[in-house]
Amino acid sequence: MRFVKSAIPFAVTLLVAAAVTAILLYFKLDGVGPHHPVFFYLLPIALVAILFGGRPATLFAVAAILCGAFFLYDPIYSLRVSNPLEYGDLICFAVLALMAVKCTAELLRPAKVPATRPRYQRP
Repeated sequence: MRFVKSAIPFAVTLLVAAAVTAILLYFKLDGVGPHHPVFFYLLPIALVAILFGGRPATLFAVAAILCGAFFLYDPIYSLRVSNPLEYGDLICFAVLALMAVKCTAELLRPAKVPATRPRYQRP
């Protein structure tokens, strides 16, 4: 039961990645897809980081890079990217996504209460 409970955030993360990929693939196949589709994953990554933490969000970033390369960049259904400039998109996205995960984790971290020094008492 403990394994199932700890696996739920990762399963939800992969489902959200699949849903975003399906929406972006639909628009790409319809011919109205965005120029840099991989950046549409950033908001869901930030939401996953807020809800579930850094590890599922990092998994989301890796899954988004693989799904973006496989489904959204030409040639589709292949991890090979034909335009070398699109490698820059994927690398920039990876750096930006990991920065978003780290910043979200730092913002959600509980604040440390500074230790108070004992007051000096006069003899």
